[in-house]
Amino acid sequence: MRTSLAPGRRRPPDRVRRVPTDAHPGPHGERSSGTVSGVHLPPGVATAAALSWLVAASATALLTVGLRRRPGPHRPALALLAVAAGIALVGLVSGLAATLVSMPHWAHEQGQRTGWATVVSVGTAASGLIFLVGLFRLPGVVASTAATARLLLDGLMMAAAIWFVGWMLVSEPTRILGGATPTVCVPILLATASAALTAGIGPLAVCRGVATRGRLLLLAAAIATVTAGGLGVAVGLCRSGPTLVLVGAGLSSVGLLAVALSALRLDPAARFEPDGVDRSGENALIPMLAMTVSATYHLVQGGRFTPLSVGVCAVEGFALVARQYLAVRDVRAYAARLAEREAHFRELAHTDALTGLANRRGLLRTLHRRAAAGIPCVLLGLDLDGFKHVNDVRGHDAGDAVLAEVGRRLRETLGPDDVAARLGGDEFAVLLSGRAREADQVAEQLLAVLGRAHEQPEGPVFLSVSIGVAGCDGEPEVEMLLRHADLALRYAKQRGKSRIERYDAAYDQLLRRRTTLEHELRGAIGRDELRLVFQPVASLPSVRPVGAEALLRWRHPELGNVRPDEFIPLAEECGMIATLGAWVLNQACRQLSRWLADGHDVWVSVNVSPRELHDPEYVVLVADALRRHGVPPQRLVLEVTEHAVATDLDELIRRLAALRRTGVRIALDDFGAGYSSLGQLRRLPIDILKIDHGLVAEHEPVRPEGQDGPAFAPMVDIVMRLGHQLGLEVIAEGVTTPTELAAVVAAGCRFGQGALCGWGVPAEHLEAMLEAATSPAARPAGAASGNRSSGHAGRAAEADSRPPTLPPSRLPQSASGQLTPGVAGASRGDAPTPVNQHVGSVDSSREMRQA
Repeated sequence: MRTSLAPGRRRPPDRVRRVPTDAHPGPHGERSSGTVSGVHLPPGVATAAALSWLVAASATALLTVGLRRRPGPHRPALALLAVAAGIALVGLVSGLAATLVSMPHWAHEQGQRTGWATVVSVGTAASGLIFLVGLFRLPGVVASTAATARLLLDGLMMAAAIWFVGWMLVSEPTRILGGATPTVCVPILLATASAALTAGIGPLAVCRGVATRGRLLLLAAAIATVTAGGLGVAVGLCRSGPTLVLVGAGLSSVGLLAVALSALRLDPAARFEPDGVDRSGENALIPMLAMTVSATYHLVQGGRFTPLSVGVCAVEGFALVARQYLAVRDVRAYAARLAEREAHFRELAHTDALTGLANRRGLLRTLHRRAAAGIPCVLLGLDLDGFKHVNDVRGHDAGDAVLAEVGRRLRETLGPDDVAARLGGDEFAVLLSGRAREADQVAEQLLAVLGRAHEQPEGPVFLSVSIGVAGCDGEPEVEMLLRHADLALRYAKQRGKSRIERYDAAYDQLLRRRTTLEHELRGAIGRDELRLVFQPVASLPSVRPVGAEALLRWRHPELGNVRPDEFIPLAEECGMIATLGAWVLNQACRQLSRWLADGHDVWVSVNVSPRELHDPEYVVLVADALRRHGVPPQRLVLEVTEHAVATDLDELIRRLAALRRTGVRIALDDFGAGYSSLGQLRRLPIDILKIDHGLVAEHEPVRPEGQDGPAFAPMVDIVMRLGHQLGLEVIAEGVTTPTELAAVVAAGCRFGQGALCGWGVPAEHLEAMLEAATSPAARPAGAASGNRSSGHAGRAAEADSRPPTLPPSRLPQSASGQLTPGVAGASRGDAPTPVNQHVGSVDSSREMRQA
């Protein structure tokens, strides 16, 4: 039966049903169970009401107990949910109690039911709002105040649309449910607003994240169910009857149970990232479309818009405009952040992260700006000397700390208009404003500032710096300026480091020649541009050749004769020295085998670079060369520069010992000009000492005190005594004058090498010298008559005619057991005139000295 009508429609008089007056009470005074005041009671009302109350009370108790056991970030939100559940339970109990009390006189207690409906509506609205606040307090639902404002506006649009659509469907003349459509009751408007808000805001809030939020979505749906149930209770009390009250009570109780279960099962450790994409367009499209469709249908059915519906439309429009305003403001703020980050990253792209200085890109940017403005500037290239040693010994962390300290000192030293940059590794650059003359003082200051000790936890670090200066007047060319500064820096490093060098145009010529030499050197062997010359090693004082040192020469068809001290260090740097050394070894062994086959009793020495010496395959290479050309190992002498002793002495000793096991002899070249000490000399497995020319020519010869005899060189005398004590033969290098020859002979040196003994000559010229030295016609007349000078020189000549004998473990023996077999048959006083085929002044100790 109908219990209410829409407003404005009166009940027809003939359809008014009167309550029978002859209704008799039952046995105990109550009315008949079938009809109470004209209302037919549904069966099991009390049971359904009791069950709804029991479920709702259990859910509220469960939520309250779970709140006390759940610490952490969820606790404040759970407390709000428990409060809202308690308010909803009070409203539910009030509605059920009012229904049961009003059922006997349902039609006559409209005012009392309306009052109870107002209480239920207020409770439903309050619980709904508190539920939403608790939902927002859950971690991960909202990220900021601005996000909360956007969410509320989106939810308000959705709620207004839900309320408007519902109003259109139940208003006259639509009344989509026909006679079952509830009529208007002013108290239930608050409950409908609360139900619309929870249905619109709750699910929308938890669906905006990128992570899975199944339990949060269930919680939001449960909150909407609770408010919908409260609305049903209020509508049932006001107009529709007990059935709708019980249905609403059932929804509320089930919703409260779902709220308790879903809230208590939330993971405290779960983190939900909010969706960063603005979906305001999607949030506004759906409610606007729903409102348009429902309003159109309502108008088609002949309905009209009431002030309440117009107000809801205004609220919808206001929320939409406010939401779009926030969206535009967010877009502007996002664009501003993007611009700021772009500027930040652009600055990072031009800044070195370790030192905070500009990087190469930042330096180029400044250079181009000043070039465009025509500002004269000076560029300083800086390189830390010995920085690799810091990384190797103390580690890269200490190296990074030193680099950061260098950057700090550069910033403190330079002016505000100067730019310091780290180009990479330990290489820096400084761009100065002004002329080149003004940069000299800054360069000197930087040389002193960066040369101070760098304090580190493990101890101070001392480094020097090399500086190359390049200036420009007028409009600078950026790339050329960088190139000039780099060339000047390289020249400073080559000239001893810890110095300042200014760019010179000659550096370009040197660089171009170096590049050309490196390119041409790689094909020099294939083009047959290399050759060997042999500088004699002579016995003293007769200056008779008994051996030779093989020296490499390069004659290029366009570049001409390239000096050895120019292309040999270049071969070391570009990795060609091993290839050149192998070629020299094979050519020297081939020539030596020919001389031996022709009957010349001679030996040949070959220079060995440190890189070759540390190659494990070099021993095999020497053995193969000796076997291929049939050369006795004792006839080959390998010369090692004294500079090689400075690097890994133990490894050098192992390599030299392996070479000596093949039968060859080892000579220590340039002794007295390098780093070897007496202790190292005693450990080295060598056979011959070659005295550096500096010891022979540096000091004036002295005469023995209180004795008659020729002057002698004291340093050579000391080395001679040391060598003989160690069982070594000694060869004096760089003997260029008769005075030096007399001095080394007086000191007891039996072998010499230098310009006085012969230049570096081709193989056929040395062969002619050997033949001339052993020919009887080469002996001077003075020697036949025995007219020789007396004294110490005569004794030296007599000693020269005798075959020298040394311990076989040290002495490179010939087939006859002699070091200089070509001298064995010469008579006393033989002094052949040296054959000096002049092909260029050559000092073997300098031209084969390795960098």
